[in-house]
Amino acid sequence: MLEFDDDLRRSRKQQIFTRYVLAVLIDLTVLNLFNQYWDYVFIQSFSISLLAAILLQVLLQTALIVEHRAADYFFGDKTGFKTKMLRILSAWAIIFISKLVILEAINFFFGTNVLFSGPLHGIVSFIVVVTAMIIAEQAIAKIYRSLA
Repeated sequence: MLEFDDDLRRSRKQQIFTRYVLAVLIDLTVLNLFNQYWDYVFIQSFSISLLAAILLQVLLQTALIVEHRAADYFFGDKTGFKTKMLRILSAWAIIFISKLVILEAINFFFGTNVLFSGPLHGIVSFIVVVTAMIIAEQAIAKIYRSLA
């Protein structure tokens, strides 16, 4: 079993490394569960699913960074109902469009080794899988925080 020092003694780099390794392992688990139990998801092998989980995590984090930077650039410290609604709409658009880009990146890197099929050429199944990944990551994070 791995032994970790408590968070007070771990460097920021170690904390980030631990967080992303855990996120990739959660994504890997979710991907393989969908591969095993849902006909709309096909992944050729465990090794391919590991690489796909890493790619997904990198691209999802990149999308979040882009969304936050765009919100700060366009809206900054502005307040008001209209600004809040525009910020929510722009965040939704960036996150949604990023899913299409991520799906295309998976197609580019893995071809027929990773397939999402079903309604709207697999977009629906892909969004379901990504949503499940995010929910699983948040659930694990909540459990972790509750242990403090």
